[in-house]
Amino acid sequence: MHSVRISHLYSDLKQSISNLKKDPAPVLQSRDIVEQALAKQEAFYGINTGFGALATKRIEGHQLKQLQRNLILSHSVGTGDLVSKEISRLMLQLKIHALGLGYSGISKETFDRLIYFTEYDLIPVIPEKGSVGASGDLAPLAHMSLPLLGFGSFWNKEGTDTIPAKQVLEKHQLEPLELQAKDGLSLINGTQLMSGYGAYVLNKTQHLLKVADLIGAMSLEALQGSIKPFDERIHKIRPHAGQQVVAANIRELLKDSEILESHRNCGKVQDPYSLRCIPQVHGASRDAIAHCVQTVETEINSVTDNPLVFPNGDIISGGNFHGQPLALAMDYAAIAVAELASISERRTYLLLEGHDGLPKLLMEETGINSGFMIPQYTAASLVSENKVLCHPSSVDSIPTSMGQEDHVSMGSIGALKLLDVYENVEQVLAIELFTAAQALDFRKPLKPGKGVERSHQFIREHIPHAQEDHFFKDEINLAVSLLTHPDLLKELSLK
Repeated sequence: MHSVRISHLYSDLKQSISNLKKDPAPVLQSRDIVEQALAKQEAFYGINTGFGALATKRIEGHQLKQLQRNLILSHSVGTGDLVSKEISRLMLQLKIHALGLGYSGISKETFDRLIYFTEYDLIPVIPEKGSVGASGDLAPLAHMSLPLLGFGSFWNKEGTDTIPAKQVLEKHQLEPLELQAKDGLSLINGTQLMSGYGAYVLNKTQHLLKVADLIGAMSLEALQGSIKPFDERIHKIRPHAGQQVVAANIRELLKDSEILESHRNCGKVQDPYSLRCIPQVHGASRDAIAHCVQTVETEINSVTDNPLVFPNGDIISGGNFHGQPLALAMDYAAIAVAELASISERRTYLLLEGHDGLPKLLMEETGINSGFMIPQYTAASLVSENKVLCHPSSVDSIPTSMGQEDHVSMGSIGALKLLDVYENVEQVLAIELFTAAQALDFRKPLKPGKGVERSHQFIREHIPHAQEDHFFKDEINLAVSLLTHPDLLKELSLK
């Protein structure tokens, strides 16, 4: 089975699904075991019994298909905004990957239909709220499964509107499926909402961590900060991995800096923490994110169904659907990413104060012009909002299913908040990006380090130096697109 990594998320999932289409042997084998179990007339949770608090109620053979259909319909109670098409696609792909591990016993017909959906980019519409992060992400995954039955909706090609599932199925000449025993349970037991959000954000964060180092280096140069705190010897005697990587990145970015040489003997003893402690702060976030990546990678390559179907014929109920590992990781990741914005906003503030020859608010003529004053307000607002969003969801639990499910993870709430925090961080870093670029202009003709200079030129190809007040919002939006663009880090040897 092809393992999925966060760093190659999309290509790995594509490869996994391609392999499963060619060779669905694990799916077929686990389905055979379910069929054999049904012939024994024994009670198997969710296959021929009710669900949750109704687990003791036995279901007759002629009602088994209706049981699975009812499960999807009754659990489709999601609310709130819609999960984006991109993350919904990830959820569907992750579900196929998990089912393909061969411990769920889903029918071949249902599994093939899910693969068909991905091949033709038929992505179900999923409301984002309704999961408590245990028993699987039940409500979101039920909505993901509705189109199999002819209910619910799909996203349009652009991901801007929704189309009734019945209409799409007719266009593709597909009949709604009749779910087989165990199918419905296999579809909705799982952590694919949490892991989908987590994988999506952590995949993007791999790039953002490097960008944060670059932007910090730009501000350091613009503020004529010292390179001494990045001395390799300092970080060898406190050898946190992330800290060492960040210090090395800053040294790389500042190579051959004329600005550094110009103030090497200026007598300044120490810089503020937001400059001097970039390795310690950025590095701690890197180490936290590395832990979260490891957790999510383990999860997306795991089986989170219940009951589980084993090759020797055993069908065992357990708790692999419980989202606690992800719940803690989502909260931790949100805090780690938020700190990148917290220190960034402080550097933006320093750039406006008029240090070492920089004009206050980074414009020559202020009074009539507010300069870069107000973008910092926006950064401060977003950093403050993140403090609220970073309150952990995983410390809460509300019992469900008449007490049968008496401890839940609330990891789905943490996952949704993680995306909100990440998007705020992008905005804050984008504000520092175009503010630092403005400040660096005032250091000319001296050049910063080669890495900083190359990125500064890239920014100036898209955002010009500001001579007077104008509509900064456009530039913030453009700066966000630039910091997510691969060319910003092109030719830079950052780890």
